[in-house]
Formats: sequence, structure tokens, C-alpha cells
Amino acid sequence: MGKPLIQQRRGKGSSTFRAHTFKSKGDVKTPTGELTGVVVDLITSPFHSAPLSKVKYDNGTTGLLLAPHGVLVGQTITVGKGDIELGNTLTLEDIPEGASVFNVEGVPGDGGKFARGSGAVCRVLSKQPGKVVVMLPSKKKKIFNPNCRATLGVVAGGGRLEKPILRAGTKYHKMKAKNKFWPKVSGAAMNAVAHPFGGKRSGRKGRPTVTPKNAPAGRKVGMLRARKTGRARGTRVRKN
Repeated sequence: MGKPLIQQRRGKGSSTFRAHTFKSKGDVKTPTGELTGVVVDLITSPFHSAPLSKVKYDNGTTGLLLAPHGVLVGQTITVGKGDIELGNTLTLEDIPEGASVFNVEGVPGDGGKFARGSGAVCRVLSKQPGKVVVMLPSKKKKIFNPNCRATLGVVAGGGRLEKPILRAGTKYHKMKAKNKFWPKVSGAAMNAVAHPFGGKRSGRKGRPTVTPKNAPAGRKVGMLRARKTGRARGTRVRKN
């Protein structure tokens, strides 16, 4: 008997491939309106690569924000108003050119979509009537609505990927903490019982990656099958 494929194991719904949302600390997005808050704690979330700051706002509510590098417990931050200082959130039209920002909104009021990973930073390049040009962490330039908000500073936790892994055991524990499936093995490198592409034949290892014509749902792996192959025979009708 063969073994279930990886996509079949994922479809089963075991906890190995599920995102354990009960471990989430909560939604991390910029609230709407003009608020003033105080950072009451810095926490770690398994769902985020950067540390989070727990902020208590002047309207009595509490929320989570991505912590900028250099933020302190007890620091006062503002949303939608305030000066050009670390941790404050302003609209792009109010942020000067050349400033470093993160958690940039794609649509005004969505809470932030761009540059949210640890060490991520964007830069405001230029302002034009009705649009603001921002350079993303990928060095790609993107045009934003001037009413989109962004937080001043750099996301904390930078340099996280600079530390070498060195050992497979270290990688295992790192992926285990995030509940990520690891290691990922190609089908051609498996044994014949583990995957349709597995086996140890001479020449090229594995089997043709074209999906068989009458394959069942669990066997549809590899490249798409051509509708027909070979030379096209017959009389071609030319349209004048």
C-alpha cells in the first residue's frame, strides 16, 4: 500500500497543518479616528515575526500595534494626529518626504497592509497631487492614496534572519514554534510507496510529471496534461 500524499494529508485537517488561532493575541491593526494612547506592555505573538505593543487609548479601549524599534513602555503615541515622532501614526500627506514608515494602509482605514514584518521599513519618496509615492521593502515603488495612514519608524525585531541556522535541529524547533510544516520533500526524492513520482530507476529519477488522463482527484499532481499530442493531421480550411 502507498502512503497519502502531502496534499491529501493537508486536506484531512489534522492539527499539523492548521493555524492554531486560539494562540493569537488579537488583531493587530491601526484603529480609526484620532486617538492618544500609552504603551502599557510589549508582548510576543506566535502569529507575528515582530514584537507587539499593547496600547491603552484615551477613550478607554485597548489595542495591539506593531512595535517600532526603540519604543518604550510608558511612551505616549498618537493615531491620526500629533508630531513627526517615533510610533505616531499619520496620513501619508502629513508625513514629510524621506521619512521611514511601516504598516502602510493600502486603502484608507484598512488598518495597515504593507511593511509589517520584523525589520521592515518603507520610505516616502515624493508627493504629487492626489498621490504619494512610497518605496516598499522590496525596493518597488508604489503609489498610495494621500489619506492612507502609516506609522513612523522601523518595525522592531530587525536582524532576525541574519542569525545562521547551522543545524537541522535548530530549524526544526524554529518551524515547530510557528506550527509550520517542515521539512518539505519533493515527490521525485521520495520512495515509490510515498509518491507517484518516487522510485529509483536508472536515468532520470522519478516519473513523468504529466497528470494521467483518467487520474483520480488525489493523483492529480504534476503538470497539466495536454489535450492532444503529435502532428496535426487533416485538411486545413483557409478563410479568405
